Amino acid sequence: MKKFFEPSRTTLLHRANPALKLLLFVLLFVLTLFVHRIDMSFYLACTFLLLLFVGSGYPVWKTALMAAGFTLALASASLTMILFGKGSEIWWAFGPISISKESFYRGLHLGFRSIAFGSQGLLFVLTTSSTGLFYALMQRLKLSPKYAYSFMASIRLLPMVGEELRIRREALAVRGAGAGSAGLLRLPELYALPLLAQSIRRAQRTAAAMEVKRFDAGKQRTYYYASPFTRSDAAVLLVLACAAAAAFLLAQELPIFGLGDMRMDP
Repeated sequence: MKKFFEPSRTTLLHRANPALKLLLFVLLFVLTLFVHRIDMSFYLACTFLLLLFVGSGYPVWKTALMAAGFTLALASASLTMILFGKGSEIWWAFGPISISKESFYRGLHLGFRSIAFGSQGLLFVLTTSSTGLFYALMQRLKLSPKYAYSFMASIRLLPMVGEELRIRREALAVRGAGAGSAGLLRLPELYALPLLAQSIRRAQRTAAAMEVKRFDAGKQRTYYYASPFTRSDAAVLLVLACAAAAAFLLAQELPIFGLGDMRMDP
């Protein structure tokens, strides 16, 4: 499973500074959030979906498999608005369901924005390691080491929690505990409380070890992984800016729907 999420090649986005990349993608999220034209949202979805396949560094089939969930996002974001949205030009109605021209295009608009959000988020996740991100946040955005290392430690502890859950499930199965309808009522007692207690003990040991190692020191510290700014950062800034600009220009010059503001009138 771990090898599945290893890219087959290193792209420009992998070499960019994670802290700068985080800020750029947050700006893209905000830009997408305030897009209210369906043509712009359509081209944003297409542009960043294409950038996901080209810049993620994964084979096409892996990227397509991970991006398959976007169809669910498109359906869930669109259908509610399409089936129950308001509009003056009714196309079809049956009981509480009413499909109008306005609700149909607003639903598509929400679906395209969902795909744009998903493509941007998945592109950031696939090209950024958690360790590199926290080191960059400490070195470039002055995040306190005690918070950054705490997050990294918690990420490393998650597989241990999963392993403990598996061992406890097998042990209870051997003992025959937790079976039947009565066992459902005892799930918190059999799983939640023991795992919570073990997690608290492990967290306490980790916190004590970090305090001894002076992870909470406020003085200047050295880092094993350096996180400098390079030419790749300028190139990534240019690529992302060109992607957003291309979506804007295509929406202006080659509109597919030719509609205006998709927000509902008050």
